[in-house]
Amino acid sequence: MARKPQIILSSLDVDRIEALLAAIPASVFPGKADLQAELDRADVVPPEEIPPNVVTMNSTVQFSILETGKEFCLTLVYPRDADGTADRISIFAPVGSALLGLAVDDELAWPGPGGKSMTVRVKDILYQPESAGELHR
Repeated sequence: MARKPQIILSSLDVDRIEALLAAIPASVFPGKADLQAELDRADVVPPEEIPPNVVTMNSTVQFSILETGKEFCLTLVYPRDADGTADRISIFAPVGSALLGLAVDDELAWPGPGGKSMTVRVKDILYQPESAGELHR
């Protein structure tokens, strides 16, 4: 398996995600341990120090799934904001968990639905709250 790229997370995002993880049982969210492991291995920096090419919460990301060749453009949101609209993906969805903290051109293999591995590749970040100056969204 390829080495995982280093990920960078905003301290604000980490606080919020950890609070959500603490409140949700693993039976409801099968990827809980994987996501927690990502948070634990990340470089955590203040929101104002996030590089503009890194996927943060509420970022709009253009990415592809290498195994299918399909390309997507989705906004990474907290579960309460994932209201079923097609252009949003929850941090608790496998792809959402995989995207968080990746930089443009990074690839990460992640357990997909049904446990089959999928490789997510970040192509572009169309919007990132931190670089837009919205540090507390």
